Amino acid sequence: MQDDGKGQRSTRRRERAAATTQAEIVEAARRLFIERGYVGTTIEAIAEAAGVAVQTIYNSVGAKRDLLSRVLDYSAAGAQAPVSVPEFMRARTANAADASEIVALLAAWFVEVHGRTAPIMRVIQDAAAVDGEVANLEVRRARQRFENYREPVQEIARRGGPDRGTEVDDAAAVIWTLGHPTVYRFLVLEQGWPVEHYRAWVERGLYAQLLGSSGGGTDAFTP
Repeated sequence: MQDDGKGQRSTRRRERAAATTQAEIVEAARRLFIERGYVGTTIEAIAEAAGVAVQTIYNSVGAKRDLLSRVLDYSAAGAQAPVSVPEFMRARTANAADASEIVALLAAWFVEVHGRTAPIMRVIQDAAAVDGEVANLEVRRARQRFENYREPVQEIARRGGPDRGTEVDDAAAVIWTLGHPTVYRFLVLEQGWPVEHYRAWVERGLYAQLLGSSGGGTDAFTP
């Protein structure tokens, strides 16, 4: 009979190996998607770059559209991957002292996440124009972000906000709009706003809409 301890250790080793393989596949896909675009990248090329068989990609992640979604997940989570963004953001907001700190955390988070995801978001936007599956992915991820923003809204409410009369969906829509990846790309990457200017602008907007005041971040707007 196999020792239970040895069996558990063997299972953990297999799980770690599988996680490492998946991370290598995702990183190879990220590089190729950014370099060649979604349409110009094949599963075969990703497999070669990752040093795995094509079937390993299908077994570990799925089809190319699934891989694109996973690349976005890993890019958003950064060093926290494969832990999901809602999981570790939940921990951050849970430790916030008050509603204004959650607003500041959200503004800082948008700077952090968009800096990592902007290249792959551009890949998704370009591919969505010619690939229906990617267009559906773009819509699903937008809806997912909206749903996720209900959690910080509820945390803000427990700490004295949103402003009286604001519905949860309305507040989530404020966060969704101010923190939208396209807004970041236009203001920071195309218009050349410094990231601190962008962060302060988002923070002021969130304060005004969610807490009924102009909030912090005024220094970034001083000439």
